[in-house]
Amino acid sequence: MAFPTAVNSQITDSVTQSNVQVLGVSPAIAMGNLYQATAQALANAAHNATNAQQQMFVAAQAATTAGVALLYSLDTASTGAATKKILG
Repeated sequence: MAFPTAVNSQITDSVTQSNVQVLGVSPAIAMGNLYQATAQALANAAHNATNAQQQMFVAAQAATTAGVALLYSLDTASTGAATKKILG
């Protein structure tokens, strides 16, 4: 013992061991926190990528629908007149 005390040496030893245990597990806890934060960041990135892909598909479908509607809505009178000249 470094200095005499009124506290039982078993008590001081248990407190010392508790402090050593806290210091001993600190690196493991820090790595666990790092892994958890990394996993959450990667999950958010995957979720954002999935959402962006879904939104891209919606935009592509809208563009395709607009293009088909444009093709179907072209002036049919000119087509009819040309067909009449060919067949007529």
